[in-house]
Amino acid sequence: MNETLTFTAPLTRWQGDRGTYHLVVISGEAAKQIAMHARLHRLEFGKRRGFGSVKVTARIGGTSWSSSVFPQQKQSEWVLLIAKKVMRAEDLYEGDPIAAELELL
Repeated sequence: MNETLTFTAPLTRWQGDRGTYHLVVISGEAAKQIAMHARLHRLEFGKRRGFGSVKVTARIGGTSWSSSVFPQQKQSEWVLLIAKKVMRAEDLYEGDPIAAELELL
């Protein structure tokens, strides 16, 4: 059931109560594919993952890591958090367009 998708989105900084986070917001066709994957997973296993998340293997440039994407606005958008170690490894800054690949698990 693994599926791979690609997208490009700007790196955004979000200031929360517990600190600063860097993320990309996935929308459009890629978001629809993730939402469909989440629905199929729920049908197959009979339950949702925590917060409605979907496990992924993410890749930006030469860096890959295990993570999850989280639904926003009734699954029309999804959020992928970008760790500082990924930002350093790929020399990324707020506002940079991020070309990413996600393997939906």
